[in-house]
Amino acid sequence: MRILFLLYSFYFAFVTLNIGSLNAQSLARRYVNNLLDNKSPTSESQLLIYPSLAYAPETTWEFGFNSLYVYFAKKDTTNRLSEINGFTFFTLQNQYGAFFDHAIYSDKDRWFFLGKLRFQSFPLYYHGIGANTPKAYIARVDANQFSIKERVLRKLKKNLFLGLEMEFQNLSNVDFKKPKHSHTPFQLPLGYRGSSNLGLGFGLVRDDRHNVLNVRKGFFSELAFLHYNPKWGSNFNFTTFTSDTRLYRPIGKRNVLAAQFLGQFNIGSVPFNQLALLGGESMMRGYYYGRYRDKNQLAAQAEYRFLPIPFRFSKRIGAVVFAGAGTVFDKTSNIALDNIKLTGGAGLRFLLFPKKDIWTRLDYAVTREGGGIYLLIGEAF
Repeated sequence: MRILFLLYSFYFAFVTLNIGSLNAQSLARRYVNNLLDNKSPTSESQLLIYPSLAYAPETTWEFGFNSLYVYFAKKDTTNRLSEINGFTFFTLQNQYGAFFDHAIYSDKDRWFFLGKLRFQSFPLYYHGIGANTPKAYIARVDANQFSIKERVLRKLKKNLFLGLEMEFQNLSNVDFKKPKHSHTPFQLPLGYRGSSNLGLGFGLVRDDRHNVLNVRKGFFSELAFLHYNPKWGSNFNFTTFTSDTRLYRPIGKRNVLAAQFLGQFNIGSVPFNQLALLGGESMMRGYYYGRYRDKNQLAAQAEYRFLPIPFRFSKRIGAVVFAGAGTVFDKTSNIALDNIKLTGGAGLRFLLFPKKDIWTRLDYAVTREGGGIYLLIGEAF
């Protein structure tokens, strides 16, 4: 699993202004002090830029830069907090990539833009398809991947949005490499030569969250439909239905109980890279993203957040405990208790932007196959 370390020293002075007039150490110190003790009004936008270091078996050492920009439309704090974040990286194996995510609310929530962009030249471990695949990967897949998913939603009434959704995925230069220790033949999956697929559809969203990075109280639910068809340039013909529901309830003045229920269902000829993928940094933490894959997925998780923990020495330190369960399957008749995967863990929180209630998270998750550490800005869901 990927291990991310947040480098609060900020020795890279060019992320701040007036580079020529101050030395690197004083610039870094001033940047960190301003970050940890920001005195700007709550309505003002904020930008955070920081370097990161990671290690994973498939990449060796990875170096990157993360950025987060948060703001209120028209500087009106009665509007919802919008966020745009990005991450760029390169590795010692000559791999590289860039990720950008956003959740943008216009004034008075008239429009809601929710989307993400991914570009990476990056390997993945392929264990096969289904819930009973071997623990050891059967192929390492090197490929270039570009994907973009965007929702453009219009407010129908308070907290209810309806609009168009689009997703485009391109997988190229695909190379399945068997590990040296394996002599077992395997069947190459659909889409093993790469593919381009454009999905068009619509989404219905119920959302009353005020701060998507740390929800204290609220409800979010998305029902989405996307159809991929050769008539508009897709290599494969399939349809995806997604249901994502999240519930947040305050417990006392500082604690939060959060829960998420996720379902993804595919019909038709689905390439291996667009199957339902279990694992990752958000849902089913502790499993490698795509460790299990199939046409359909059901997963759920719950998390109890202490924000902050009930100790007087610091109001900026928090903690969480979490647990999750999920499975993948090709048809509902194949759902079985033995195929349900479990995960659980705990984490620490640090209040990064007190006036906007934005926390960094450090989570450690445990599964039957091992564990993983995650350090990111914002809660997992």
